[in-house]
This record gives sequence, structure tokens and C-alpha cells, in this order.
Amino acid sequence: MDRDNLIRMANRIGEFFIAMPDHDEAVTGIATHLQRFWEPRMRRELFAHLDATGGEGLSPIVLEAVTQHRALVAP
Repeated sequence: MDRDNLIRMANRIGEFFIAMPDHDEAVTGIATHLQRFWEPRMRRELFAHLDATGGEGLSPIVLEAVTQHRALVAP
């Protein structure tokens, strides 16, 4: 899958959850959404990008979610 598309999709999820008043709940919500609705190959590709670039292009809240909750999100 195209990494740019995955980054765009992850950031759109982040845009939805960032509106939540509780930051910790938003971060957990992003991680939970990725775990529930993204195929394992999509999550593997996201983590390959994270490991290779440090998460270049990911919004700060998405980067926080995938690093804090890696065990939950990782396939």
C-alpha cells in the first residue's frame, strides 16, 4: 500500500480525534481505531514507515498514539 496514502489516512483519523476535549482519550481513540479498522498489512506498513523515518509526515497526535500504544496497534 502507498505510504503517502496511509499517512494521509492516519492524519485524517487524528484530525477527528483531536477535537476531543480529553487529550489522553483522543490518543487512545486513535490507537484503538487503527487496531480495529486497519488491516494488519496497513499497520505493518505504518510501523515500517515509523521505524525508517521516525514518523515523517504524521501529525503529532498520531505519532504520539502509535508510539505510546505500539503494542495495541502493532499487528
